[in-house]
Amino acid sequence: MVTLNPNQGPTSGGNQVVITGTGFTGATSVKFGTKSATFTVDSATQITAVAPSNNAAVQVTVTTPGGTTLPVWYYYITPPTKSSLSETVGPLGGIPVTLTGSSLQTATSMSFGSNTAVPTVVNDTTLDVQVPAVATPQTVPVSVTTRGGTTNGLTFTYVAAPTVTSMDPTAGPDYGGTASTITGTNLSDVVDISYGPDSTAYNIIDDTTIVAYSPGGTGTVTVTVTSAGGSDSSQSFTYTVTPG
Repeated sequence: MVTLNPNQGPTSGGNQVVITGTGFTGATSVKFGTKSATFTVDSATQITAVAPSNNAAVQVTVTTPGGTTLPVWYYYITPPTKSSLSETVGPLGGIPVTLTGSSLQTATSMSFGSNTAVPTVVNDTTLDVQVPAVATPQTVPVSVTTRGGTTNGLTFTYVAAPTVTSMDPTAGPDYGGTASTITGTNLSDVVDISYGPDSTAYNIIDDTTIVAYSPGGTGTVTVTVTSAGGSDSSQSFTYTVTPG
């Protein structure tokens, strides 16, 4: 009995396939379908062949002075394609994302820059994966590797969490409209500022400065500054009651 390891590979060929069986001494030919493969006879029970290119399932045979082996199937896998990531921006610590594309059933790994993650195969068009953590903000290429090859074309941007060091003023009338200058770091990626449960308008000046405008409210509320990298809730704002 002849076995192949692996028994599948990319349509471009070029990958090594170990053929195991018996009586391989003096082998004269290894064929993948109608195509001849280059090969090395490692021993009487093993041959290492280089798969030629093809685009369908083919039968592999080994010919020796004693005859030709019974054929065994080898499967050519279409290269993967990527269409989208469910999230393309996230925190330095990573987040779970979903990759959609095609020919993903045999996926073995995904790379985010120099970091590798093992995806969960949902089906041939969907992979779930935990984006690996990094130490600094950066944009990295995303690739996926399957038995059919590797594909690139998407990116993921790591964003640092905002930190707020001060807010001035921290009080204003209950009808809202107070312009407060918020200072800190990593503020250029902010996507929301809320006073208590209420989101409010703001202008990003630069990476260290934002001007936020209080909505209407009562009492003292927490001010939360949020980006894809995380949030900061270290500041508060107190509403003063308007006479009348």
